[in-house]
Amino acid sequence: MLTQRECDILKSELHGTMVEAMQVTFLPSDDDIALCEMPITDTVRQYLGVLHGGAYLALAETIAGAGSLHLTGFDMDAKVCGTEVSGSHVSMSATHGKVFGKARLVYAGYSTHVWNVEIVGEDGTVLSVERVTNRILWSKKETHNLTTN
Repeated sequence: MLTQRECDILKSELHGTMVEAMQVTFLPSDDDIALCEMPITDTVRQYLGVLHGGAYLALAETIAGAGSLHLTGFDMDAKVCGTEVSGSHVSMSATHGKVFGKARLVYAGYSTHVWNVEIVGEDGTVLSVERVTNRILWSKKETHNLTTN
């Protein structure tokens, strides 16, 4: 889904953000899945040494947001905002290595996108599953809106 150019844009635009602090890297893909990876470091672990549940949710919202940006064509008039994220942690996380976020589109409307996200370990084990809803805020008034005169 994401092209190398889009991955490069995301890397440069997210400098100084939580995404950079989490060391998320966006990965190009030729299929319909938006992909990213994140190392398991001290900054994303909880006190037991495993990946913090909040890091799963942040990673899910991040990759779903990147997927929504792709769907808008990275249009500067489109602002992607996560409006809902929920998750279930289904396996114990690894304590080192990387995890991968895989976002698959469920629904794409003009102003709403819904994604299913799986966070998997390096061995392919599904660690957490999330549902993310994004709102697309358009800064230009579109001529094909649904309001009546």
